[in-house]
Amino acid sequence: MYQYTDFDRDFLAERNAQFRAQVERRIDGSLTEDEFKPLRLMNGVYLQLHAYMLRVAIPYGTLNSAQMRQLALLAEKWDKGYGHFTTRQNIQYNWPQLRDIPDMLDALAEVGLHAIQTSGNTIRNVTADHFAGAVGDEIADPRPVAELIRQWSTDHPEFQFLGRKFKIAVTGAEHDRAVTRAHDIGLRMVRRNGQPGYEVIVGGGLGRTPMIGKVIREFLSQEDLLPYLESVLAVYNQLGRRDNKYKARIKITVHENGIEKIRELVEAEFPARRARFSGIDQVLLAKFEAAFANPDFRTASTDVYDVAHGSDPVFRAWADTNLFAHKAPGYAIVSISLKAHGKTPGDATAEQMRVMADLAEQYGHDELRISHEQNVILPHVHKSDLPALHATLKKHGLATANIGLISDIIACPGMDYCALATARSIPIAQEIATRFDELKLEHDVGPLKIKISGCINACGHHHVGHIGILGLDRAGVENYQITLGGDGTEDATIGERAGPGFSADEIVPAIERLVLGYLDLRDSREETFLDAYRRLGAAPFKAALYPEARADAA
Repeated sequence: MYQYTDFDRDFLAERNAQFRAQVERRIDGSLTEDEFKPLRLMNGVYLQLHAYMLRVAIPYGTLNSAQMRQLALLAEKWDKGYGHFTTRQNIQYNWPQLRDIPDMLDALAEVGLHAIQTSGNTIRNVTADHFAGAVGDEIADPRPVAELIRQWSTDHPEFQFLGRKFKIAVTGAEHDRAVTRAHDIGLRMVRRNGQPGYEVIVGGGLGRTPMIGKVIREFLSQEDLLPYLESVLAVYNQLGRRDNKYKARIKITVHENGIEKIRELVEAEFPARRARFSGIDQVLLAKFEAAFANPDFRTASTDVYDVAHGSDPVFRAWADTNLFAHKAPGYAIVSISLKAHGKTPGDATAEQMRVMADLAEQYGHDELRISHEQNVILPHVHKSDLPALHATLKKHGLATANIGLISDIIACPGMDYCALATARSIPIAQEIATRFDELKLEHDVGPLKIKISGCINACGHHHVGHIGILGLDRAGVENYQITLGGDGTEDATIGERAGPGFSADEIVPAIERLVLGYLDLRDSREETFLDAYRRLGAAPFKAALYPEARADAA
């Protein structure tokens, strides 16, 4: 992991002291809320529906045990005892008092964390594959370059007041677990003639106008990355819309001008930008690569795991669902579900955070990851430790065996917290998870990604859900639209709207009809919901959703 230097520590101390003074001026009335707003946004502080909210950056989703324990401390000391992990690999605290936030920021700085650029019209937290450094389909660990981008973009003077927020994701693997094609810039690490580089994707994004990004460069050499990113951002900063915030994202700039023109402008901007880079970025990248070297993987028997897997059906169900293949012999990647049936997706109590920190320290080479799917990952666990680890998870409500299944739902905070939301997300997610737990069907259904957003801004990524749910306000009544066939992987696809929406009372029965319809339609247990949808098209799924329309037609 990257370790903070004296420069980093001094930078954060100065930044936090500055914000502390701004908070004091807001509290004593010297600053109005309108004057305070841009200052707090620079430091990750939102004004939500009921209270201020602090969003903390977890760069490229990587934490150590000390950092996770500090996140638990913040939840316990200054919030209501829990935190909410988000789809941007961040954590949010929904109930802090404004006067306490500077103390929270100082506590974060003690362990090398901050809230800078987690909000505002700037480059947000850089995200990465949550299995980085652990999977076998990886060209290289993307986290060193994500750290390079983080340092380059933090307080970059040219890009602090963009037309809108700007999001970058990086993956180093063949299978895209970072949703790169739905980002303003997505980077896929590739090799050409043995040389490392990047496929650069621009203009992706969800929200009210969802779009899949387009390839602007098939191969960009490693040393050209930062000046090329600068060139893309410079073109967007100059050309992007500022007359309408809903059309200010780079996806609209690409759509209105065409990828060819954007590519031409970026390539024209690039030589001058490239000339300003002396090579120090590559020196830094080499240091970061050394900092992210593999831990010392151990060699040991897996007999304990094999026996438990063969004799304990509860352990076997968890292992078959929540474990993923690791590149090192005898190891596994462990996904800890924060989606216990009936609970709020992505929430973890302070006690649970400490338990996960202890497990990472004891069994996981002191590493944790936060996934964009709102779960926690222990990327390096030897199989011989898994039965003991699972037993501890069970004691603390963290052993739900549902990763990738129907109850592993992404959900934004919705109208329970967010001032922008037009409908509730959390209760709908809870009701769906509870219903399919009652039916005991989710393991039979198999891989199925449901994603729920409480407004058109799509923070729940519903557009790329196999089943997406969008909550809207229809004349003061919550109405839930369903989209089908979305996908956030390397085959990224925007889901197709199925038809009329459903009320809050109707949405769970509608999802039940849809899933039961899929079980009748699939050609084998191995055919997933998404595969069946791609094979058959939308019509039979819509018929399952809207049986009254079928009856009327008959």
